[in-house]
Amino acid sequence: MTSEEIKAGGYQDLLVWQKGIALVKRVYEITRSFPNDEKFGLVSQMRRAAVSIPSNIAEGQARNARGEFIQFISYSEGSNAELNTQLVIAIELGYCTKAELQDAFELSSELRKMLNALRRKLQQQ
Repeated sequence: MTSEEIKAGGYQDLLVWQKGIALVKRVYEITRSFPNDEKFGLVSQMRRAAVSIPSNIAEGQARNARGEFIQFISYSEGSNAELNTQLVIAIELGYCTKAELQDAFELSSELRKMLNALRRKLQQQ
């Protein structure tokens, strides 16, 4: 996929953005069952990190500058790593099991690979 193809279709056509939205939805589902005293703690952090992933993809693509898009992809990668850590913390605190979060971990892993590939592709152009 060339940078022209990425710009022409828009961010909503990017599979990586669509996967990011799917992860946001999953994180919201997961965190609904967390204790109320985590509402402004871990729940807020996890939701913010998840939302940041597709949001940064959208903002970067909309900037119409390859360098800025690469920078925003890096922000998405950072947010994905942050969320992955928070998922581990949720398990460690006993809010859910690893099995319950398996699909979220898989989506996060897919996103990591896709973001990395997109960033590398854009850097080569």
